Amino acid sequence: QVQLVESGGGLVEPGGSLRLSCVASGFTFAVAALSWHRQAPGKGRELVAHIGWGGDAITEMESAKGRFTISRDNTKNAVYLQMNDLKPEDTAVYYCRALGLDFDYWGKGTLVTISS
Repeated sequence: QVQLVESGGGLVEPGGSLRLSCVASGFTFAVAALSWHRQAPGKGRELVAHIGWGGDAITEMESAKGRFTISRDNTKNAVYLQMNDLKPEDTAVYYCRALGLDFDYWGKGTLVTISS
């Protein structure tokens, strides 16, 4: 059974940091391209960052560049999103995704709330 389980979300004050984790099981993790997406209240789901099976990591969301970093650890079947200098507009449900040649899996999301 395929599973992608996000964790690490919560309530953080502006300027704080948070690290999201996504642990996978049930498929060949090492060959998957991984990504983080988020959906803010009243908005659509957007790509935040992605990392390929070769380890190339890119933060695609302009507002997150310089603040967010994606990484992976294949020994733990995990992908992470380090978020620094958090802002209220970062409030959203964050989802991880694993994409391969013949699969496309999503986690259920973890809520991140930035508020003072």
